[in-house]
Amino acid sequence: MARVRITWTRSAIGHPRDQRAALRALGLRRLQQSVVREDSPSLRGNLTKVRHLIVVEEVFGEAS
Repeated sequence: MARVRITWTRSAIGHPRDQRAALRALGLRRLQQSVVREDSPSLRGNLTKVRHLIVVEEVFGEAS
């Protein structure tokens, strides 16, 4: 299955609570932090909700 790297690039200050919750659900705790997650429809939904705060890259060949 495909994997994606998610990097939190913009502050969530002043954004709705559900968007801050989506960042936490993605596993992001602080700015400039990156996490690698398995791609899934539910993940894509969270990514869409906060697309203005993050950068998403597809990851190839990274070990688990």
